[in-house]
Amino acid sequence: MSTPSHGHQTLTLQGLRFDANLGILEQEKTAPQPILVDAELNLGPQPLLPQDDDIFHVLDYRKVRRIIIDECTAEHVNLLESLIGKLAQRLLQLPGVLGVRVKIAKLEIFDDCEVAIRMEAGQW
Repeated sequence: MSTPSHGHQTLTLQGLRFDANLGILEQEKTAPQPILVDAELNLGPQPLLPQDDDIFHVLDYRKVRRIIIDECTAEHVNLLESLIGKLAQRLLQLPGVLGVRVKIAKLEIFDDCEVAIRMEAGQW
């Protein structure tokens, strides 16, 4: 029996926290609030070993992190639904990304719970 040469690869960023201008309440319109973003990117079948050990031949997670922060802080957005859709579309445009799963949570909107939306798009 031969050893497989490929596997299914998923890039995951979990627990990314930063402030964003998001929401319809008065206090949300005047000051940024902390959010938490989790993202999974389906990269599909990939060789178990990259063609070489060079960052330029894989999806650089530093770039993915920067895109998430930039998309979520570019402008004030009223609805979490609008923000997550915009972010999912942007991540799907990255080369080699077949599907995305994204969760955005508002951490301080209520004292007794976290509010979050999860969206899945593309192939899984």
